[in-house]
Amino acid sequence: MASLTIAAPAPHDLVWLDDPASALARVALPAWVSLPALHDTPVVVRRDGRRPGEVPVGLRGRTRAERFGTWIAPSAIRKLVTPMDLAAVRAWRLRPDLTALPAIRALEAIAGRLDAAGMRWGVTGSAGFSLACAANVLHADSDLDLVVQADQPLPGSQIRLLDQLQRTAPVRVDIQIATPFGGFALLERLRSGARVLLKTEHGPCLCDDPWHPSPCKS
Repeated sequence: MASLTIAAPAPHDLVWLDDPASALARVALPAWVSLPALHDTPVVVRRDGRRPGEVPVGLRGRTRAERFGTWIAPSAIRKLVTPMDLAAVRAWRLRPDLTALPAIRALEAIAGRLDAAGMRWGVTGSAGFSLACAANVLHADSDLDLVVQADQPLPGSQIRLLDQLQRTAPVRVDIQIATPFGGFALLERLRSGARVLLKTEHGPCLCDDPWHPSPCKS
């Protein structure tokens, strides 16, 4: 099989394994994991820098209790889809079976406003997973999880829009802001006015400025 050039995986990316049995051969998997199912369903890239050169991933089942974290070799990846890819192609419009779900209705309602504001955003969590494959894990009470890529602090107009969307959406919207150093919850930033818990590849870091997190308070 010819080798493929795949971008370096980032947190929240969805990756499909070329050969799940081989990629996870040395891993003690929980009973709910189905290796045959992993040919068609992705694993989710995590933040964890404890094994340089390997990709930290999370396997998910049908419930919140079914979560398992491990590592894979970059060469095990057959395909990669980012949360931004799902937003750019309006992946929810290709899934008529999901259109009645509140999270998907909210996504359709706010997508154009996020684009018009010039934000680089994507769909994560249960919605992102369900839009990327046939294994639907969304239900009527599911939150809508989004990520906004921000290499620099967001301007006030974008912050106000995101705040409004979180307050007025018909479902709970959880917006993570991804900086070059890690990710944090927008709602936490708005509530505290400054200090947030920044999720980094080396663990959580309490900081006042997530774009300049040093010195870090653990």
